[in-house]
Amino acid sequence: MFKRLINTQNDVAALVLRLVLGYVFFFHGMQKLTTLYGGYGFSGTMGFFTEKLGVPAVFAFLAIMAEGIGWAGLISGFLTRIAALGITVNMIVAVKMLHFQNGIFMNWFGNQKGEGYEYHLLVIAIGVALMIKGGGALSVDRLLSDKK
Repeated sequence: MFKRLINTQNDVAALVLRLVLGYVFFFHGMQKLTTLYGGYGFSGTMGFFTEKLGVPAVFAFLAIMAEGIGWAGLISGFLTRIAALGITVNMIVAVKMLHFQNGIFMNWFGNQKGEGYEYHLLVIAIGVALMIKGGGALSVDRLLSDKK
């Protein structure tokens, strides 16, 4: 089972996708875990998820961790599929709970009630591609799968 989880080819496209997604989610994760980059930190994010959105605490915690540490799994290419799954599920839930009602477009000019879901669709597509392909070139998964 573990071998199938980490198995990946020396794929440069997967490398590019995971590095870019990991980079983007470093900032999102730090906002949720800390007060860096305008974030509310762990307590503030937990409060928002549980009190304002009504997300059960266990799922709020998992969502914060998916972004808060998922970026590191993506950058390093360690357990890439699990990191990609966590972020993909987060984006699906975000679209369903918050963004679908606002239409597809982002709120570039502030004339919508909220953000649309175009960004989320791109993240979901990248996440699915990484779940299919794995970490690719220069990943810990690749290093480990070569040793198995």
